[in-house]
Amino acid sequence: MAEIRPNPFEKILKEVPGLQGKKFFSLNDLNDPRVAKLPYSIRVLLEVAVRNCDEFNIKSADVEKILDWQVNSTKDIEIPFKPARVILQDFTGVPLVVDLAAMRDAIKRLGGDPKKINPACQVDLVIDHSIQVEYAKTLDALQKNEELEFYNNKERFEFLRWGQNAFENFSIVPPGSGIVHQVNLEYIAKVVFEDKNNVLYPDSVVGTDSHTTMINGLGVLGWGVGGIEAESNMLGECSAMVLPEVVGFYLSGELPKTATATDLVLTCTQMLRKRGVVGKFVEFYGPGVKNLTLADRATVANMAPEYGATTGFFPVDEQTIAFLRQTGRSEETIKNVEAYYKAQGLFRVYDGTQQDPVYSGEVLKLDLATVVPSLAGPKRPMDRVALSDLQKEFSEGLSKPVTFKTFGVPADKVDLEVKYNLNGEEFTFRHGQVLIAAITSCTNTSNPGVMLAAGLLAKNAVQKGLKVPAYVKTSLSPGSQVVTKYYEKAGVTDFMNTLGFTHAGYGCMTCIGNSGDFVDPVLNQVVKDNDFVAAAVLSGNRNFEGRVHPQTRANYLASPPLVVAYALAGNVNFNFETQPLGKDQNGNDVFLRDIWPSREEVEALAAKIITPEMFTENYSRIAKGTDRWNSLQVKQGIQYEWKEESTYIHNPPFFNCQLELTPVKSIENAYCLGNFGDSITTDHISPAGNIAKDSPAGKYLLERGVPQKDFNSYGARRGNDEVMARGTFANVRLVNKLLGGKVGPNTVHIPTGEVLSIFDAANRYIQAGIPTVIFGGKEYGTGSSRDWAAKGPFLQGVKVVIAQSYERIHRSNLIGMGILPLEFKEGESADTLGLTGKERYTIDLQEGNLKVNQDVVVKVDDGRTFTTKCRLDTDVEVQYFKHGGILLYVLRKLASSK
Repeated sequence: MAEIRPNPFEKILKEVPGLQGKKFFSLNDLNDPRVAKLPYSIRVLLEVAVRNCDEFNIKSADVEKILDWQVNSTKDIEIPFKPARVILQDFTGVPLVVDLAAMRDAIKRLGGDPKKINPACQVDLVIDHSIQVEYAKTLDALQKNEELEFYNNKERFEFLRWGQNAFENFSIVPPGSGIVHQVNLEYIAKVVFEDKNNVLYPDSVVGTDSHTTMINGLGVLGWGVGGIEAESNMLGECSAMVLPEVVGFYLSGELPKTATATDLVLTCTQMLRKRGVVGKFVEFYGPGVKNLTLADRATVANMAPEYGATTGFFPVDEQTIAFLRQTGRSEETIKNVEAYYKAQGLFRVYDGTQQDPVYSGEVLKLDLATVVPSLAGPKRPMDRVALSDLQKEFSEGLSKPVTFKTFGVPADKVDLEVKYNLNGEEFTFRHGQVLIAAITSCTNTSNPGVMLAAGLLAKNAVQKGLKVPAYVKTSLSPGSQVVTKYYEKAGVTDFMNTLGFTHAGYGCMTCIGNSGDFVDPVLNQVVKDNDFVAAAVLSGNRNFEGRVHPQTRANYLASPPLVVAYALAGNVNFNFETQPLGKDQNGNDVFLRDIWPSREEVEALAAKIITPEMFTENYSRIAKGTDRWNSLQVKQGIQYEWKEESTYIHNPPFFNCQLELTPVKSIENAYCLGNFGDSITTDHISPAGNIAKDSPAGKYLLERGVPQKDFNSYGARRGNDEVMARGTFANVRLVNKLLGGKVGPNTVHIPTGEVLSIFDAANRYIQAGIPTVIFGGKEYGTGSSRDWAAKGPFLQGVKVVIAQSYERIHRSNLIGMGILPLEFKEGESADTLGLTGKERYTIDLQEGNLKVNQDVVVKVDDGRTFTTKCRLDTDVEVQYFKHGGILLYVLRKLASSK
């Protein structure tokens, strides 16, 4: 093993001006003119490399690579990154802690010390994905949903309580506290870290949730990674990343009175998707930035995964300082942040005195004054549609052939109307009927501007006598308990309750697919029997097919006030300009414009009612833990005592390895398990929502005595590999070309021609000792950073994925599990090459001795060949692949260390 040397940059370690006794690695003292031209986000990467340089994990040459960013950012050059901390949510965090527990068993088996498996940096896990909207529209919905959450997840929570005590540097924010990204923004983020030697450095974070990027609104560099990569960071490994291009996004002007931060982020998402920023950083600058609140910036930063970027970064400035003060951070913390960032050249001002950095290629520009009220959908978050155009687009798209914007309804069924009875009241079902209207998700619930706008809109609606139709399932899922406090202080809680937006729980809920069912089973039957295009409107960031609810085909992302508006309208096939929402007490028509609160009114109310004490009181309670959480009784120990009968927590088979490395086997005569098209998301590969009774996972649970009412969700059962293997490729909206484009989680078992569930077909191939491959189109693995979208295919025997392009995190996760991502050459695909997926394929993997991005030839059993690009993008990824994945690499490394 190479020798770790003293840091060669100790010479630029100096005292922070104005902070006696506190030191920092001064980038200015590199005396390199290139530093001043670097984007602020790249300066953070530079500081990390300088401070951690040991000529082994991070070398002087890496520092030079970053300094020469202007030249190197277009060359796919690898650099190491070591985040200050890791943040987890429970859906992705539970399997990560399961892995750590299993690694403790494995390292002991290999002759090592179980205590070596322990976080080496700060790790926070926020439990926010477990609660579901089973109860809604009643004042006791919160209490009932939380009770059900603990009933459904008792095993998981007990396991996490064990982990909280078993691992060092590991803290848990208990259920009922809020959404991970809002809690991170308001409480966990430090902005500046201080080590044991009083050296200050920038806060930076990776998280096992795609929307970790929200923290970039606070000037903290962070992004989502797969749980597999996060686990290696926790165990002290650097992340290998390609030095990114940084797209500059110039903002000018101010948002108009009718526009919200949600409208802004949907506009940015559309612009950036069009530009193409996958794998790149986006950095916002310009005079318009100072006109955005910190919450507005966080909203824009949150949706970086939707516009495809690694980050959407807003450097630290006066707004950051004001937010830290507003959220109750200590004056010492604020002083350290301001002094450090100014001394380090990381503090941004917008008065024209600072030189703008150099950015990659053409800068995007947006005048905030041009932003209009918008939604995104009906099937993807990048498909923005102006509010004024939505009715026309939806109605015209009903009968057009199925695309991401259209539905393929037969022409004679477009105007279909079906009468039904609900609680003694007769209604008429039409296409576009809103069955779910949810104020949910981190994107918007952390923003007081849009949340108070929703509350004031509800107030105005109730005072005009408007009502929400009984068939709309309305729910409110705040991102933190602070929202509840300022709603009460603003006097809008009762009005929200009157419209049915009663408090359902503190968590992601509808946005993650934990929407529960419709308000009545009759609605399911009406939709199913008549193939209606039912709708959901939510203030979330994801609206992929099958995610919100299996039977809502039109899912629109919207600001919280627009969620309320569409709940009142009851249908997305609605024109707010020409159609009234109802009549007031005097019989006059009431239009949306009559009840929409002004921006000035919202801002004045926020300034009046939101205080630092709300935050300090709330988070001081959270730090102590809730009564339910503290009452969990668990047995402690260094190693976890697995319960074989558990259907929630199971010892996974990922670590059955020897200490010695064995060569990677080549692929011989593999069959194709699935042939998929473009934009196959991680929701398609590993759904988080309901477990169907007749699915392989449902049958597994029934066989083990679990009644259907206790199935919970795939997301909640991610600690059990046997459930998750059966849930892989289980999305009911999955389209597999092997089945001629039929919708459903099935495939053809090619040797017999039988149509089976994908799991059952995979199981047959495994039993026969036959490897399998997956074909994909563009943007394979788009969406949430789910490690199970790689672990599941691994357990199903998939050895290689061949796609036209990959989402960044998913590609990394595949490698992390030892699955090789190959990429069709530019302009080629399975279709253009005439591949049906029913052939057999042979691939020489050269015992794992592959080179970065080398060509790999695939041989087809009919004599044809085609060439692909190996998407092992760094030398470290090659090493991970040779070891069978990143976790086995780390395990062997720790087991063999003294």
